[in-house]
Amino acid sequence: MKFGLDRLIEDAALRRPLAGRRVALLAHPASTTRALTHALDALAALPEIRLTAAFGPQHGLRGDKQDNMIESADFVDPRHGIPVFSLYGAVRRPTAAMMESFDVLLVDLQDLGCRVYTFVTTLRYVLEAAARHGKAVWVLDRPNPVGRPIEGLLLEPGWESFVGAGPMPMRHGLTLGELARWFVVSLRLDVECEVITMQGWDADAAPGFGWPLLERAWINPSPNAPNLSMARCYAGTVMLEGTTLSEGRGTTRPLELFGAPDIDSARLLAEMQRLAPDWLAGCILRPCWFEPTFHKHAGKLCQGLQIHVDDPAHYDHRRFKPWRLMALAFKAIRRLWPDYPLWRDFPYEYETQRLAIDVINGGPTLRAWVDDPAATPADLDALAAKDEAAWQEASTSYLLYA
Repeated sequence: MKFGLDRLIEDAALRRPLAGRRVALLAHPASTTRALTHALDALAALPEIRLTAAFGPQHGLRGDKQDNMIESADFVDPRHGIPVFSLYGAVRRPTAAMMESFDVLLVDLQDLGCRVYTFVTTLRYVLEAAARHGKAVWVLDRPNPVGRPIEGLLLEPGWESFVGAGPMPMRHGLTLGELARWFVVSLRLDVECEVITMQGWDADAAPGFGWPLLERAWINPSPNAPNLSMARCYAGTVMLEGTTLSEGRGTTRPLELFGAPDIDSARLLAEMQRLAPDWLAGCILRPCWFEPTFHKHAGKLCQGLQIHVDDPAHYDHRRFKPWRLMALAFKAIRRLWPDYPLWRDFPYEYETQRLAIDVINGGPTLRAWVDDPAATPADLDALAAKDEAAWQEASTSYLLYA
């Protein structure tokens, strides 16, 4: 199969509309060709492409910022001599001066298929800026590595944020190119937006089920996205960022495991199995111990659970529901230890007035369900199923691949 970047580089006809126009690139470390040449270098090598600027999203063009909420600075690329503007620094939306540096912006970002992953919001922001300034945006499409499954509550009105670009569920099931089409229509943007589609992408093909496993190398799109297992878990484990539980940052399996020094993992797993065994389907949960070297509970021995989704004999792509699984873990903790200080109160992705867990979930519904002793898994399932069906219907017309 071929990603959008590879098709653009190989097919001169696709590049013809770029002739005579100033081109910028929005990219990160995973923006590479099949031969693992970075997009910036590959495009600069084409004589008809006039590169005049580059942009980096959260974690930077070079992926140099390890943790969340660490900003990147602008700089001049030492090899190509062009300005590299940070969209996760002094600003998150491109300024008028930045927009003046190009005519066409190529967006080549590997997404994780989750609303909270900030590259989705950055895509919205550059599309809106392009509409205001009369610029073009071309999305060089890449796979949604977790495929087509849809899961979670829709973001509620008024809860838009840098981790909530619009009313989509936690797992949206679209590629970045398809999301661009949705943004253009739903936001009524008057903008030239082209998608250079992939060739041969099959979102349902085993064993990758979205990611072309055994065909393409995995490169971290952000520092704590080291493999496909993390991507599969992320739509659930990202909620841990709004809790006092460790999400495994500071270990070699970030966002695949969770825990804390004062959690009894055996009791937790038993309670989860008692409350909603179906929500644990499609994976294996293993009680484990770990000691983060940095971030939450650094240097402390934690007890928790690791979510295993890499064994073909036990991973079931259609049945695995990471958002429900993590919601269930929170519910079980609240049942076992009613006074546990679960929700972390701290500034989160430029939000200072609202709880991080609510910002992450696009509203307070999930937290209210966890904290309500009378609320059952069936209650949350009913709410989510309604939203998932609505998104399934709304997003179908933007699909570019069978």
